[in-house]
Amino acid sequence: MAEVLVYVDHVDGAVRKPTLELLTLARRIGEPVAVALGAGAEATAAVLAEHGAVKVLTADAPEFTEYLVVPKVDALQAAYDAVSPAVVLVPSSAEGKEIAARLAVRIGSGIITDAIDLEAGDEGPVATQAAFAASFTTKSRVSKGTPVITVKPNSAPVEAAAAAGTVEALAVTFGALATGTKVTSRTPRESTGRPELTEAAIVVSGGRGVNGAENFGIIEELADSLGAAVGASRAAVDAGWYPHTNQVGQTGKSVSPQLYIASGISGAIQHRAGMQTSKTIVAINKDSEAPIFDLVDYGVVGDLFEVVPQLTGEIKARKG
Repeated sequence: MAEVLVYVDHVDGAVRKPTLELLTLARRIGEPVAVALGAGAEATAAVLAEHGAVKVLTADAPEFTEYLVVPKVDALQAAYDAVSPAVVLVPSSAEGKEIAARLAVRIGSGIITDAIDLEAGDEGPVATQAAFAASFTTKSRVSKGTPVITVKPNSAPVEAAAAAGTVEALAVTFGALATGTKVTSRTPRESTGRPELTEAAIVVSGGRGVNGAENFGIIEELADSLGAAVGASRAAVDAGWYPHTNQVGQTGKSVSPQLYIASGISGAIQHRAGMQTSKTIVAINKDSEAPIFDLVDYGVVGDLFEVVPQLTGEIKARKG
């Protein structure tokens, strides 16, 4: 069976959810071979094996943390040369897409970014993508070289499938460009205790209708009752009511959770571009003509300041 190279996104050995989703997709095509780099790489092996990795290639070197992107591309290319995979899968983060693009150029292959599904095909893997602000879906495949595909978070379920997970050291030779851009300092982002926005199974977002930073507390309370991430529309972010890092939309982050709750968001095309692939969409808006209602699975016409606290209270009551 063909081998599928999977780039592992982890933090000091803790594997992030999008990588486990990639392993689910990889098993549709062939046998997953994971590539884990940096501090804690070997510690990822147990989890990766539990989710289908037949082999885990690991490498650690100061270059992975001291310099940007290129050392990781060097390592992924070394893994590609060693494995000769049928396809290379990379999480569709900002860094992941840069790594994938650089690798595709080096090996002379085509690339597909932001796939939302993947299936085996007679002439190679077929990727599904959302196009034109998620108004359409397309199916495509790479016709030249080994496909390099980045996949958006929440595109596949995390499914356990025990495999050998044999750990092998990956020999990496860094090129001249590897030390071109040095990281001089890092500032950890302050944790809110909530899930990462792009990886969350549930996202609760607020928009212009929240009418002020001081009112985002009711959005956060609903999110916390559901164990959800908090998002915001561009209007709310531009007004300074919520951080830009939480913006959902064409100029913000794209999310694809199981449940998306939009409160006080009209549903402009720019916002829809960032959340339209959500599995279930609920909107709360007092304007019955708001464009968001053309998109939703469930719509509540009402004042969010009345509806959201009631919803939060009901969720807490059922939990308690």
